[in-house]
Amino acid sequence: MDWVMATAIYIFIWWIVLFAVLPFGVHTQDEAGSVVPGTPGSAPAKPRILRIFVINTLVASVVFGIVYAIIAFKLIDPQKLPW
Repeated sequence: MDWVMATAIYIFIWWIVLFAVLPFGVHTQDEAGSVVPGTPGSAPAKPRILRIFVINTLVASVVFGIVYAIIAFKLIDPQKLPW
């Protein structure tokens, strides 16, 4: 696999994993007891986006490592897939 394809796959995995990691540790303004006027009560009280991006990058790197190993070591042969 060349570096362009690896980069594209990593970015794709990073964005998919982001949607799974985004709700980790989020507390709503209703739960915190202080709703800012003009915002819904379900809005996060403290989003901590940098923390979520770091966790997401770590998880996405592990997932990419697994996908890369499957592709590089040919653990799944495309010729044997039913389609």
